[in-house]
Amino acid sequence: MSEATEGAGRRPLVAILSGAGISTDSGIPDYRGPNGLWRRDPEAQRLVTYADYMADPEVRRRSWLMRRDAAARDPRPNAAHTAVAELARAGTPVRVVTQNVDGLHQLAGLPDRKVLELHGSSRTAVCTACPWRGPMSEALRRVAAGEPDPPCRECGGILKSATVMFGQALDPEVLATAVAVAEAADVFLAVGSSLQVQPAASLAGRAAAAGARLVVVNAEPTPYDHLAAEVVRRPIGEALPPLLARLSPSSGKSD
Repeated sequence: MSEATEGAGRRPLVAILSGAGISTDSGIPDYRGPNGLWRRDPEAQRLVTYADYMADPEVRRRSWLMRRDAAARDPRPNAAHTAVAELARAGTPVRVVTQNVDGLHQLAGLPDRKVLELHGSSRTAVCTACPWRGPMSEALRRVAAGEPDPPCRECGGILKSATVMFGQALDPEVLATAVAVAEAADVFLAVGSSLQVQPAASLAGRAAAAGARLVVVNAEPTPYDHLAAEVVRRPIGEALPPLLARLSPSSGKSD
């Protein structure tokens, strides 16, 4: 039985596409919102652009400082992440396709196998020249010890987070599984995503075209609102728990 269809014959499959907006209550800023990072500091986009990162040691040093500061904030799951994990624990088949790299869905208790990280994970560091990969915390300890741009200890290559930077392609297997999940879903919630970044945004359209009930939960209008059966503009941490509670087996509802 595939990840996309497991349990779908017994209970409706709920797929959730989560974007930066689901994590803002955890203290992680979004990127494209009215007060998003790219609007406040367009230069910061260079820190997550692959070509700039690989070519410019100063960009890499600033990127490591950004990672250090992000880790120091120690973001924790908020009410929205917890609601998703609780829905899965209640017995509803749930799959999360996330544009985020923070790992907060898993920290809230959702098993790794139920989370597709389209843009990778900031919890892991990788070498760009050899197969080495390891905990980001290990690389950050080296930064704290005085290495502003720590090289790979295996081959001397450039290290980066295991995230998909601008200019890099998504993992085709992860994307293919995400498409399968979207097209198998009975209910598809787009939560905290501007639905502007492709191909992730197209998952909402694919789900609606395949017959899913599309629900958009986002502060700003999205290009897919016209396809949605329901559009919610309330704060995500306030809106998502009751929305998901309606889908729980204990509620007796599966709308």
